[in-house]
Amino acid sequence: MESRVTGVMVYYYFVCKRKLWYFCHEINMEAEHENVMLGKILDEHSYQRDDKHINIDNVINIDFIREHQELHEVKKSRAIEEAGIKQVKYYLYYLKQRGVYELKARIDYPLLKKTLTVELTEEDEKQMELVISDILDIKKSKIPPGFEQMKICKNCAYHDLCLI
Repeated sequence: MESRVTGVMVYYYFVCKRKLWYFCHEINMEAEHENVMLGKILDEHSYQRDDKHINIDNVINIDFIREHQELHEVKKSRAIEEAGIKQVKYYLYYLKQRGVYELKARIDYPLLKKTLTVELTEEDEKQMELVISDILDIKKSKIPPGFEQMKICKNCAYHDLCLI
């Protein structure tokens, strides 16, 4: 089993560990899901002047980087804001592990006309090491974590699969 942990995996870890397991086992239900399609449209039409989708090592995919060493992640809404914050902190953590220091990060919500500044603390770095270890354990597991009903379930592409 590959030991690579991507930004999407970190995001899913904080959204739903079952969704993370499906993703890690290449069970993809999102391609035609309405919320995912809306996110892609938003991505195509937002920040068009910026150099977008900076892929680093096939591990992190930064939406765009602006001057002053500031990376940006674009989100449609604040519904799962904590997962987005953790994803961006993982980007900062990943880059710091590779010798890139003093980066700033923002989460942009173009539909809400809001931004959120994200910083990486020493405590975040310690937490990220535990999260990475837990993600690798979930990836190795032969079966998905148990189903846990959450508010986000009704809008999730995996909803029907979880109920089987």
